[in-house]
Amino acid sequence: MTTETNSVLDSVKEAFAPVTEAFTKLQNLEVPEAAREFVKKQAETAKTRAADAYAGSEKVTAVIESAVAGSVSEAAKISRNIQQAIYQDAEAFFSGIDKLASAKSLSEAAQIQSDLVRARGEVLVSRAKATTEYLGKLVADGAKSAQDNFAKIYGKTA
Repeated sequence: MTTETNSVLDSVKEAFAPVTEAFTKLQNLEVPEAAREFVKKQAETAKTRAADAYAGSEKVTAVIESAVAGSVSEAAKISRNIQQAIYQDAEAFFSGIDKLASAKSLSEAAQIQSDLVRARGEVLVSRAKATTEYLGKLVADGAKSAQDNFAKIYGKTA
């Protein structure tokens, strides 16, 4: 019975040998240099355009901020932070594409992608924490201001 089991196991191994060999070759498949260079060039062009768009949005925000004062400056600050986050995300995305384009095999590309996903997750957690702290401060400041205004009104009527 052991001989029959070994024979069946050998048959299965033999039947799947081409698939195993193809998978092994696929993992070590070389990405042509021209393709990597093309992707790098396109990513660099897109990165430049993103920087130009960011600079333009900064100018628009500066005009809005200088035209209106008070609580709107907080909105402008929030807008700037959002713009900066979008720009940083775009930069990270294009840098990731650049890194992926440098991969010489699928397994190297998979490792790079895994590292990029982990880094983006850390950035999102950091942003969420900063946003929570900022909103908490805004609410506390708003409540303090409302309390001071109530005190002024209540003090006048009493």
